[in-house]
Amino acid sequence: MTISFVSPCPRLLFPLSSSSTLLSARNLRRLDRRCLLMVSRKRHKERHLGLFGRKRTCYVVRSFLRGLDSGEESDEESVEEEEGMVASSSPGRWGALGLGQAMVDFSGMVDDDFLKQLDIEKGTRKVINHEERGRVLRAMDGCSYKAAAGGSLSNTLVALARLGSVSHKLTVAMTGSVGNDPLGGFYRAKLQRANVSFLSKPIKDGTTGTVIVLTTPDAQRTMLAYPGTSSTVNYDRCLANLVSKTRLLFIEGYLLEHPGTVKAVSMACEHARSHGALVAVSASDVSCIERSYEHFWEIIGNYADILFSNANEARSLCNPTPKDCPMSAARYLSHFVPLVSVTDGRRGSYIGVKGEAVYIPPSRCVPLDTCGAGDAYASGILYGVLRGMSDLKGMGMVASRVAAVVVGQRGTRLTVQDAAAVLSSLGRPVSSSSLDFCSDVESDHISSC
Repeated sequence: MTISFVSPCPRLLFPLSSSSTLLSARNLRRLDRRCLLMVSRKRHKERHLGLFGRKRTCYVVRSFLRGLDSGEESDEESVEEEEGMVASSSPGRWGALGLGQAMVDFSGMVDDDFLKQLDIEKGTRKVINHEERGRVLRAMDGCSYKAAAGGSLSNTLVALARLGSVSHKLTVAMTGSVGNDPLGGFYRAKLQRANVSFLSKPIKDGTTGTVIVLTTPDAQRTMLAYPGTSSTVNYDRCLANLVSKTRLLFIEGYLLEHPGTVKAVSMACEHARSHGALVAVSASDVSCIERSYEHFWEIIGNYADILFSNANEARSLCNPTPKDCPMSAARYLSHFVPLVSVTDGRRGSYIGVKGEAVYIPPSRCVPLDTCGAGDAYASGILYGVLRGMSDLKGMGMVASRVAAVVVGQRGTRLTVQDAAAVLSSLGRPVSSSSLDFCSDVESDHISSC
């Protein structure tokens, strides 16, 4: 039978006509220059650049010193051919609009001893203050690391835009808070080069947030986030207008740990649904869920059509009904959210629909860096949704392949060439198809956890 994904509540997950999800964006294309720049150690006071701390040793992105438009690239940067213009003008309707934290990533390789010396718990995400950020960066003195317009949401949106560029152009945009500082300008410029329009105006006297990503030789990542003003969300007329013109609104879960933003997020979701848009939510982090459990369920339970989580996040959301098995968690959560994606690292992933779960086997790769794997996976699911795919297994395999590419490289971004290779290897699964849902569930189940 042909499956049409309809929520148990009146929310429609997928439009029944696949043609209604095909985007008619103008032929605007720009192949991206990778957003990773080598960072050199410089000593500047905050009053000159406002980056990492007053009267402290600073690490300054070389492009800031020479101008963001100088066109210089680091020796390690592979430059892709650029075509067309950046999609800066607003289309009639955005394919996907992301609402989340706009933060610049500083990523580097460290060993376990480095983490122990700084008393940092390996594999966790921690919110740090201004002084802690300076302490970590000073400890990295002499280490090479890279800067990128990062964040979980932007990773997903860039990968989605690049998957969309292979077949039908997807118009992708992001809104978030950046400061009126060099890091904010860096963030905006790099996203636009990746064909993701950043639509928010900078906040006067604001500070752009940063995330220090420390990766150990076993490919585990530890993240230290300095939010700055990145969690400031004001649901004003401008944001309301953008939300009313999107097919899919993607909410980054990190916003939900800030009580002041929950109301704005709720208004955005309500407005999006009133204009026929789907709402996707990322669980983001276990610690966020534990601190803001009620806020997460306020948004997920009332508005979400799609939920992204890893196994640990899914278990946290299942409280007070613990589900130790990722498959069981996917099944349980799909009673509340029409489509649930639960990733389980090297063991694969699950897509939950209507109380059932489809197992997606992992794609082979040699892991180098797990940072951004879940973000990449989410882009594959969103690509399938926006292309009108009804084959859950096919949609999951796109997501799994995209994640494998990112895990097998240094850096979190999917390139245009890799996006084309992924879709080509899967036979360019860009059209909707039929699926005998019951038989597929049976054949793809893992019988025990």
